[in-house]
Amino acid sequence: MPTAVDLYQEVILDHSRKPRNFHRPDGTTQEAKGHNPLCGDAYAVYLRLEGDRIADVGFEGQGCAISKASASLMTAAVKGRTRAEAEALFETFHRMVKGEAMDEAALQEMGKLRVLQGVSEFPVRVKCASLAWHTLKAALERRTNTVSLE
Repeated sequence: MPTAVDLYQEVILDHSRKPRNFHRPDGTTQEAKGHNPLCGDAYAVYLRLEGDRIADVGFEGQGCAISKASASLMTAAVKGRTRAEAEALFETFHRMVKGEAMDEAALQEMGKLRVLQGVSEFPVRVKCASLAWHTLKAALERRTNTVSLE
């Protein structure tokens, strides 16, 4: 019988091999690029905002299984949300992967993103899991410089 860890690994591998929203959406209104020079992960995150809502989101680039799965899961989680909701999710996600104390209710709100909770046990992998999220935040803020997680 598979354990929770086995199931989490399966979800991460699935999102890495078949990433969701791996494209540049039509009508992109904002974008940002991110790079992790320590391991070579590099992504662009594209947004199509309608008012204050993320109508569509996509990403392109390359990286390790953790970074690609995180980007895929992130795009699915923020699509349809407001900017404020996406920014709040970023903060909660970042606390989770850094291993900060969180109550069970906050963890439940993470939904599928919770599969990346175990990254907190590997500090060097936290940057892999959070690169796309920092890039999303830069796109929301219309920053033009490349996000670097050195």
